[in-house]
Amino acid sequence: MKKRVLSGMRPSGKLHLGHLHGVLSNWKRLQDEYECFFFVADWHALTTNYENPHEIPENINDMVLDWLAVGIDPEKATLFIQSDIKEHAELHLLLSMITPVSWLERNPTYKEQKEQLKEKDLATYGFLGYPVLQAADIIMYKAHKVPVGVDQLPHVELTREITRRFNYLYREVFPVPEALLAHVPKLPGLDGRKMSKSYGNSIFLSDPPEEVRKKVMTMVTDIERPRKSDPGDPEKRCIAFNLHKLYLPQERLQQIVEQCKEARLGCVACKKELAEAIIDNMTPIWQRRAELEKDEDAVGNILRQGAQKARANAVKTMSEVRQALWSRNAESD
Repeated sequence: MKKRVLSGMRPSGKLHLGHLHGVLSNWKRLQDEYECFFFVADWHALTTNYENPHEIPENINDMVLDWLAVGIDPEKATLFIQSDIKEHAELHLLLSMITPVSWLERNPTYKEQKEQLKEKDLATYGFLGYPVLQAADIIMYKAHKVPVGVDQLPHVELTREITRRFNYLYREVFPVPEALLAHVPKLPGLDGRKMSKSYGNSIFLSDPPEEVRKKVMTMVTDIERPRKSDPGDPEKRCIAFNLHKLYLPQERLQQIVEQCKEARLGCVACKKELAEAIIDNMTPIWQRRAELEKDEDAVGNILRQGAQKARANAVKTMSEVRQALWSRNAESD
């Protein structure tokens, strides 16, 4: 039997090229190698966006359309919404009873996001305790692997600690999940910072060709090359070149480096070539999305079918959890 993979994504807004290359391309590969459960983490979205929950349903539909357009296949992977499986909440509650607060407070993401999102009031139990819900999401389906980037390794390690603690206190119900380290390419936004919706520097998967061209032309290039006649160094100084490496063949990349260093290729022409390469790559995705949008019920039907399969697994798991939890207590009494 194939080993299981569990991964989720928060419906917090439009998906961009960072999501495509950092997550979805990896999901597309994994669905052919593992039994995959990919879920919409709508409860997790509330941890930082609890003041605007009305935005989440529309974000869900847009996000799943992007998943399908990119090539995530509901025939190969189980796609569902987290909140449709109420067993997640029950397991979260039970795990919260055994998780030390100190484990949550030392979570580096907890500290980083509180610092980065100072405009939001994140002094809530939900924000502090979201790694416990995350652990419930993962072990509910007895996932063996959790695909993450290096910066998310502490999340998986906390899940592993919670899993081991449950197995030790009660009974060995869950396999201890392992991180499946994914190569996440460095993808800068238009201004050089990490591509992010909150920074307003993203190229979205749903952007039309003209918008892609417009955005690419605003990208920061080699700041030490103010004129076309000045030699550049794209491998060391050009922010846009990180995108070139994703969309252009190796032979052309070598030519660009040589032409730039010799001041034979200007940044405007270079960015125009990049924009067209991105558009060529995105065109099949746009076409698939346009076809999917013709059926208004497509996303809902896929998520309902996925929820049925996910719920069957969750019900079975929670039966084992309750038996492990209460039967041991009964013996102690």
